[in-house]
Amino acid sequence: MKSEPLVLGIETSCDETAVGIVRGRVLLANVISTSVEEHAKFGGVVPEIASRAHLEAMQPTIAGALKIAGVALSDIDAFGVTAGPGLIGALVVGTSAASGLSLATGKPLFGVNHLSSHVAVDILDNESALRPSIGLLVSGGHSSILRIGDMVSDVETLGATIDDAAGEAFDKIARILELDFPGGPAIDRLAKSGDATAIDFPRGLTRPSDNPWDFSFSGLKTAVSRYIQSAPSAVKADIAASFQEAVVDVLVTKALAAAASCGIDRLVIAGGVAANSRLRELATARATAQGVELRIPPMALCTDNGAMVAAMTSLALSAGAAPSAVGLGADSTSGLERAIWR
Repeated sequence: MKSEPLVLGIETSCDETAVGIVRGRVLLANVISTSVEEHAKFGGVVPEIASRAHLEAMQPTIAGALKIAGVALSDIDAFGVTAGPGLIGALVVGTSAASGLSLATGKPLFGVNHLSSHVAVDILDNESALRPSIGLLVSGGHSSILRIGDMVSDVETLGATIDDAAGEAFDKIARILELDFPGGPAIDRLAKSGDATAIDFPRGLTRPSDNPWDFSFSGLKTAVSRYIQSAPSAVKADIAASFQEAVVDVLVTKALAAAASCGIDRLVIAGGVAANSRLRELATARATAQGVELRIPPMALCTDNGAMVAAMTSLALSAGAAPSAVGLGADSTSGLERAIWR
C-alpha cells in the first residue's frame, strides 16, 4: 500500500504551462513550457497569446511530466490545478484540462490558490517539520507578508502592496532602462556590475506611522524615472543596482520585523522575485544575524511551476480537505483567504 499520495498539479495562471508530479513531499517531475518569447516583443504578457499557448502546450507538457516521473496517468491519486488568481482565460484552460482528467480517471480534483502554492512548494524535498512561519510572498503582481500556521486553513495576511508589487516595479524600471522582458532577471544581471550605494533611492512605507507590514513601490518607481530623466548619462548598472537594493532592503526589513513581532523564528520567501540573487543574499545574512531560519525554494521552483500546485494539493490531501467539484470555476482576483476551491 502506498504511504503517500501521487499528485499531478497543473499551473496556467500566466505565461507558463507547467505540470508537476509529487509523491507526498518528494518531487518527481516538474515540466514547464513557457510562452515568454512570444510576449517579449510587446513588453508584457498578452492574455490571448498566453491562453492559446496553454492550449497548444497542455497535452505534451502532461505527457512529458508523466514520462519523467515514470508513472502512468492511471497511477495518479489526485489532480491539482491553479484556480486563481491569474489571467482568467489562462486559468480556464488549466481548470478545464484538470476537470477532464479528473472526470476521465475518477480521481479527486483540487482547485488551489496560486499564491498559497508558491509558499507550499517549500515542503518539497524538505524533511523538516512543518511549523509556524512568516511568509514573504513576492511575485509579479503580489507582495505580501503572511503569518502561516497551516497552509490549508490558517494563513493571515499581515500586509500587502497598496500599489505596485515588487515584480511590477522591476518590469517597469527595466522598460525605462530599455532592458529585456521580463525585467526582474534583466535588472538582476545588470546590477551585478553596478554600485548599489551609488544612488540613495527612497524606501517606501518605512515611517513609524505607516502600517508596518504594507508595501508601496510606486514612489520608488517614480524616483528612479525622474533620476534617469535628470541624469541621462548616469551608469545604467548603478541605477539598476541602487534600485534593486531599495526594493530588497524594504522586503527583507519588513519580513524580519514581522517575524520578531509575531515571535516566529522561521521565514519562507517565495514567488518569482525570490529568484533575485540580491534578495537571497541579503535575506540570508540578516536572517542569520537575527537567529531566524530562512527557507527559499530552489531557483527553478520560485517562478510559476506545476510542482508548487502539486505540493499544495498534497498538503490539502494530508489535511483531509474535501475535493473541489469537477468543472470548478476560475477566479482571476482571488485572495489568500481562499486556499482550496469547494
